[in-house]
Amino acid sequence: MAGNVFGSIFKLITFGESHGVAIGGIIDGCPAGIKVDFDAIQLEMNRRKPGQSTIVTQRKEPDAVKFLSGIFEGTTTGTPIGFIIENANQKSKDYTHIKGVFRPSHADYTYFEKYGQRDYRGGGRSSARETACRVVAGALAKQFLKKIEINAYTSSVGEIVLNKSYKELNLANAETNDVRCPDSEVAAQMISKIKSIRKEGDTIGGVISCVIKNVPIGLGEPVFDRLHAQLGKAMLSINAVKGFQYGSGFKGTQLKGSQHNDSFNTNGSTKTNLSGGIQGGISNGMDIYFDVAFKPVATIMKVQDTIDKEGNKIEMHGKGRHDPCVVPRAVPIVEAMAALVIADFVLLNRLSKAKK
Repeated sequence: MAGNVFGSIFKLITFGESHGVAIGGIIDGCPAGIKVDFDAIQLEMNRRKPGQSTIVTQRKEPDAVKFLSGIFEGTTTGTPIGFIIENANQKSKDYTHIKGVFRPSHADYTYFEKYGQRDYRGGGRSSARETACRVVAGALAKQFLKKIEINAYTSSVGEIVLNKSYKELNLANAETNDVRCPDSEVAAQMISKIKSIRKEGDTIGGVISCVIKNVPIGLGEPVFDRLHAQLGKAMLSINAVKGFQYGSGFKGTQLKGSQHNDSFNTNGSTKTNLSGGIQGGISNGMDIYFDVAFKPVATIMKVQDTIDKEGNKIEMHGKGRHDPCVVPRAVPIVEAMAALVIADFVLLNRLSKAKK
């Protein structure tokens, strides 16, 4: 299967299935000499792992990371970093009823048609469990980036929208509630909504916003590897993502050029930042901010019409442990993918100018 490698210099290769023995990855291109904070990596894993609150899937996984190579005496050696995360709480029998059935809006049908077979246990390789590997790599990338701050948060669940700019918020407050929204009043509404949806046996989507601060000028490689293009690719590679916008996004289409242009200050910064910190595909030193839209989780606890492998129409009922809303657990995944993109471009940027 192709398509399991992300990055140009700072690369991540992932492997494993949701109900296999383990999932894992290889991080290649990580510079030597980084003192690894293993506790910080595990903290990121804890933010993503299942069973962390009443509004997410109740699958219980410790998600403890076991590093196999590339780190000696707590410091990266510059060689490939191998790691695994053992699957400890699979309940594969929850999926026997779909062995020969295609779940609506899942990857079941497309995987079967492409490969002629599929691992039906929890979706196999198409499961969002694979994203745990990305969080490991992203946590390490954050430690390499040091001064660059990457903060994501839930900005909407269904029709409940946080109508505040990130500049009006204390983003640290996102970790004070289960839904990871930095506004406590809006967070309470979101949590109530998710619990209500769960009782109905249904699911709901939402939006995660992300801000990257202290970004150096010059990240991004024209023409095809523009910074926003790679951020978009990274976000759209996450399970359940349906959309990506940065800066003014789609709202910018409603403005005139005279309203949308970011005028310069004498130091090269801009008076406004509708560009979202990226111009010509290259970072300009201003904050980078973007939104990522997530669809409702496809597995619902309701009867649905579908077909089996022979093309017969049948009814199926969802079973197992699933998120009523994927957004709260996806916040660290968004941060991780952003960190991988930025780390890759920081390393690429070292090749852009000859040393004087």
